Amino acid sequence: MVTLKEIAKECNVSPTTVSNILNGKPKVGDDTKQKVLETVDKMGYKPNYIAQGLRRQKTRTIGIIAEDIVQFTTPEIVEGIMSNCEEKGYRTVVKNLRLYARWQDTWYGNESSYHSILDPALQELESIRVDGIIYVAGHARIINCFPQDFPIPAVMAYAFSNNPDIPSVVIDDQSAAWEIVSYLISKGHTKIGVIGGMKNNIHTQQRLLGYQKALFENQILYNPNWVRYAEWEKEGAVREARELFKTEVTAVFCMADRMAGGAYACLDEMGLRVGVDMAVAGFDNQNIAEFFMPGLTTMALPLKEIGDRAANILLQKIQGGEEPEEKLVCIPCTLIERQSVHQIKKE
Repeated sequence: MVTLKEIAKECNVSPTTVSNILNGKPKVGDDTKQKVLETVDKMGYKPNYIAQGLRRQKTRTIGIIAEDIVQFTTPEIVEGIMSNCEEKGYRTVVKNLRLYARWQDTWYGNESSYHSILDPALQELESIRVDGIIYVAGHARIINCFPQDFPIPAVMAYAFSNNPDIPSVVIDDQSAAWEIVSYLISKGHTKIGVIGGMKNNIHTQQRLLGYQKALFENQILYNPNWVRYAEWEKEGAVREARELFKTEVTAVFCMADRMAGGAYACLDEMGLRVGVDMAVAGFDNQNIAEFFMPGLTTMALPLKEIGDRAANILLQKIQGGEEPEEKLVCIPCTLIERQSVHQIKKE
């Protein structure tokens, strides 16, 4: 096995210099750094991170726990975490709980099943002495994940921890909904329906508050009969849109692009045109949004930014031992304007 001293001898530098380069420490010349890294690659040197961690009580390793890596929000959040950690000289270890793959959505509220998968993952990360853990949720809710006496610095991403000591980084659902509904109003729409997800879901509740705030600020009367719930599914959205489009609404705010697809299907079924006869706005900016005909106006989620901010908070706790001033960080979304919202002509 190649040793650090052999790398140093080959490069005609000190072992300390090699160690500093491999640990991402500054004050090493670019030419020296490049030469050492090329030699490490050529000679196949493999650092013993566990032994290093035992010596300095730090492994420069961050654990990432994902509820399910195939959830559409998760990969970008994980990428944001990993790129930030890599830039600062930290490795990452990802544990995929596969909760949705195992149980679809039947595990919600089943603490026994949930902890039968979560607890071994936490124990494994603790056993390899990770310096910190970021938990990446599949959707926003209050999660009983980290116990009150959890010994490792931790951050929650895309959800809320029931442990008040754990910072949470989430999207600003309420402000995002306010922005897109305000945009519909700026286009002359005052009769705006809503197709939401699950009624008791935090995303749904916060986006509904943003919708109501936009109406209130523009002196538009809130009509609860124009708020429908479709469980986040396209089929449910088709059903609810049929009822909604029997009313006087000229626009519909769908709380997910998938449900906006249901509104499109319903309008096509009725012989009506999106962006001409009915305005449709979505939420998420999933890849399908730009391929809708016409393209869907929606809100882009700041997923990579959530991961980046979560990593920043965690590394601050690890490196400086400082607790962040804010325990809840809300990241704004971005309005993506396409062709699904038309201007209402003033009479």
